[in-house]
Amino acid sequence: MKFKSVRGTRDVFSPEIELWQYLENTAVALLKAYGFSEIRTPIFEESALFNRSIGEDTDIVEKEMYSFQDKKGRNLTLRPEGTAGVIRAAIEQNLLVQSNIAKLYYLGPMFRYERPQAGRYRQFYQIGAECVGSDNYRRDLEIILWCVDYFAAIGLTGLKVCLNSVGCADCRPAYREVLKKYLQDQTGKLCGDCQRRAVKNPLRVLDCKVDSCREIIFGIPAMQDWLCDACKTNLSEIEADLKKEKVNFIIDKYLVRGLDYYTRTVFEIKSENLGAQDTIAAGGRYDKLVQELGGPPMPAVGFALGLERVSEVRQKQKAVATPGNRIDIFFALLGEQAQNRAAGVIRELRQQRIKVEAVFENKSLKSQMRLADQSGAKFTAILGEEELKKDSVTLRNMQTKEQKDIKLDELSQFLKTAKSEEYNG
Repeated sequence: MKFKSVRGTRDVFSPEIELWQYLENTAVALLKAYGFSEIRTPIFEESALFNRSIGEDTDIVEKEMYSFQDKKGRNLTLRPEGTAGVIRAAIEQNLLVQSNIAKLYYLGPMFRYERPQAGRYRQFYQIGAECVGSDNYRRDLEIILWCVDYFAAIGLTGLKVCLNSVGCADCRPAYREVLKKYLQDQTGKLCGDCQRRAVKNPLRVLDCKVDSCREIIFGIPAMQDWLCDACKTNLSEIEADLKKEKVNFIIDKYLVRGLDYYTRTVFEIKSENLGAQDTIAAGGRYDKLVQELGGPPMPAVGFALGLERVSEVRQKQKAVATPGNRIDIFFALLGEQAQNRAAGVIRELRQQRIKVEAVFENKSLKSQMRLADQSGAKFTAILGEEELKKDSVTLRNMQTKEQKDIKLDELSQFLKTAKSEEYNG
């Protein structure tokens, strides 16, 4: 029987996996520069954790979660997003101290039962971060600027920062009633899901992607007209500082997020290189979630980005070359003596983090050079009978086709120098 991957999942391998590694490594380095430390949480949690944090009336909880009972009858769910698990862990492991700011990042797979399409999978990968313990607008700004800096670092262009406020416990209830009343007159024009949402959770209607609902949404009163002074101030301060930082953004008065825990400022970063699923990063403030999950009353803000979508945009834009995914040197070995002599040299190079590939099978030089070319290596070291006599290799630059003899004990320093010159200009 021939097996296939489950619908909505995919295998990631070379050369795409090297791009993923570059995207992850760049993100981790920048997150650390911003003062975040890594946390790894389980892939599954108690279902009640997500019901409570995300909201029982959201599409994620109602239709998209992979939930199951284990052998003891406990209700468990594969994580559909990262924030709830991080906050649960921070509370349980006593990582939250009232006088300190906790800054945590994560990366890994998430799971949602959605209709597979371009940029959307049932198992998908996210990189995200949470900053817990401050209600200062500069923490919101820090999160947004991290995203802007990250996308600049990996060479993405054509991005749009969209900003809005979804209010707080003081001003959102009044807006909910206004929205509910407005939608009552539009019930017949709403899709089936939004007819239910209009009664149970009217803000979710703003997130609907059905065309008939989108037409109605554009006539809905804006949340900004109902914001309390504190929410208005939070949003205006972020706007002012984004302008100072020369970040291009727009206010999208219909922007909401698909999770109920958000309060005040929310944002999305969208790419013009994608279709309908054009959001590559999103986040916002969630000041009540920590307390709702059993922790102390602590404000928080965070974000997540989709690795598949970021990878897709980068490939479409053919952004700057990805460093780190190319073999440094390929050894073409002619005969068993050459293989024996090269084995120790290759290990020493690899211990110095020089990327090496070699052919230890008995293949012709022509065949090995073809493999060297396919590997993308910058250099090929040819080691045969004549080279063994001189304890050297014939080093071929695969780009310029230039060749020269170099002693085996000088090879490591030569490669380090060549790599340094390449990365420095």
